[in-house]
Amino acid sequence: MASPQAIRFAKAISRTASWSLSFYPQPLLNIRRRSTTGTTPSFPFINTLGFLSYLASTLAFYASPLIRQQYAVRNPSAPHPTVRFNDVVFALHAVVLSALTWTMFAPRIWGFEQGAAQRVGTTIWGIAIGCVLAVVAVTGFVAAGPAAGHDAQGWAWIDVVYAVSYLKLLITVIKYIPQVQTNYRRKSTVGWSIEQILLDLVGGGLSVAQLAIDSLLEGDWSGVTGNPVKLGLGYVSVIFDVIFILQRYVFYRQPRRGPKEGEAEDGERSRLLGGREDE
Repeated sequence: MASPQAIRFAKAISRTASWSLSFYPQPLLNIRRRSTTGTTPSFPFINTLGFLSYLASTLAFYASPLIRQQYAVRNPSAPHPTVRFNDVVFALHAVVLSALTWTMFAPRIWGFEQGAAQRVGTTIWGIAIGCVLAVVAVTGFVAAGPAAGHDAQGWAWIDVVYAVSYLKLLITVIKYIPQVQTNYRRKSTVGWSIEQILLDLVGGGLSVAQLAIDSLLEGDWSGVTGNPVKLGLGYVSVIFDVIFILQRYVFYRQPRRGPKEGEAEDGERSRLLGGREDE
């Protein structure tokens, strides 16, 4: 029978592999179609910002002696953060692939076909700017405190890390909405890779399972409350994955595809070029 440590390792590797692989189907589909029609640039744009924040918070919990010490003070029954090296690798990989996918909406770089008014929406820009300003405000508040962020019982640097991690959670909640709206408006999911969603669903489920196993082996469930962003990411991702699966296989089932997988029929392509892709 496998040991608890072996089970934890296997789930960590499986989750990281599933989530990491989920970043490839969409850019590969864009390359194959030579087009970004059917997708919204808001998703990779806000995704890049979200994973930058996730990378920063994950690195802090994994490698910063100060943050780890403050975490231990606040969580004495489970003093070790449930952040592993695979989390850091995944976050870095996610930043690179998200940024790469975003660049595909730049015709001067890739020369891909685009839909009319295919741009990052003003609402998404506003949320991104607001998130950055909120983190800057928290950082200033902590730095100006009486202990300059070094008292774990008061406003401390770990609160800045939590602010950055909550930024990722907020972005995860809203980042899928523009694509859900785009699919609804077009009554189609052509151009949006369902493979990335299926892989993301597996990764989200394994993420929740890994966090539960880590906390169980630590002997205290405060490991879950001490890392809310990881738990929230798993649940939110699963919810939106189910929505996309319903759109693809129930609400907007696609006809048999042509020679190029994911390529829209002529009539639908005309609607894409004449319609608004994003708000």
